[in-house]
Amino acid sequence: MAAGGDAPRTIVHLVRHGEVHNPDRILYGRLPGYRLSARGRAQAAATAASFAGHDVAALYVSPMLRTRQTAEPIAEVTGCAQRVRGDLIEAGNDFEGLHVRGPRSDLWHPRHWPLLRRPGVPSWGEPYTAIADRIGAVIAEARAAAAGREAVLVTHQLCVVAAARRARGLRLAHNPARRQCELASVTSLLFTGERLDGVRYAEPAAGV
Repeated sequence: MAAGGDAPRTIVHLVRHGEVHNPDRILYGRLPGYRLSARGRAQAAATAASFAGHDVAALYVSPMLRTRQTAEPIAEVTGCAQRVRGDLIEAGNDFEGLHVRGPRSDLWHPRHWPLLRRPGVPSWGEPYTAIADRIGAVIAEARAAAAGREAVLVTHQLCVVAAARRARGLRLAHNPARRQCELASVTSLLFTGERLDGVRYAEPAAGV
């Protein structure tokens, strides 16, 4: 907590989960049972180690298995229990369960084309604004709970990207190929009181 009556300086870290075991290479979305791969667990451990010595007061987690597994070593390093929040869940997507990349992508079939008509929304799933709003609500809760300290939110790529783009004053519609949010990466929002002062990005698990 800042001294002398100054507003507290608080950091809210947004952590993307580690690599998922997905041998069929489908878009798994909110489908249950998708766990971390061996590499994903190593990534989670590397990212957790980066929080050693940090004054983390709260740990919030998406209800999906892969995020809860990513949060396990973070809980061990920080001593914080996982607080599961439904608002941190993966973005809703109508292509869930399909192959969406490469020459064998299911998206080449005309029956799926109507869902591609408005990519800025996007028309194939949960609107970017809705994602940013629900993640923003958890960020505000975490900032208040960890005032003057740090909080960690373990969530999913699009959730992190939506929150970071809103924090930076960027349009929420974007090219998915240009997202800055690698596996087990950390996007940190820096606050003084309720005022956002900056956004930092780090990849503690790079090379794992």
